[in-house]
Amino acid sequence: MTNVRYELGRAEGALAAAEQRAAAAAQRRPLPEPSAWVIEHGIGDGWTPVSVHAGDCWDRGKRWRPLGAEEARRALPKESRACTHCRPDTALGVID
Repeated sequence: MTNVRYELGRAEGALAAAEQRAAAAAQRRPLPEPSAWVIEHGIGDGWTPVSVHAGDCWDRGKRWRPLGAEEARRALPKESRACTHCRPDTALGVID
């Protein structure tokens, strides 16, 4: 009989812990929406622009900042190249 009470206590404790985790998760703020476009920077002279990517591109590197669509259009032919994986130039309608 004591073994059953012990198991019941463990189950109730696990349930209470799970409910606390669920309540804490519900109070967290959601992550912000990812930017539609980003520009990747190199590590040299003042972080020169290297390439423009779609915001969810897997190949964007670690050094980047978000861009608006117009800023991305201006950056593509002048400052940087388009990512060959996500092709932001095609999506933005930029033709060289």
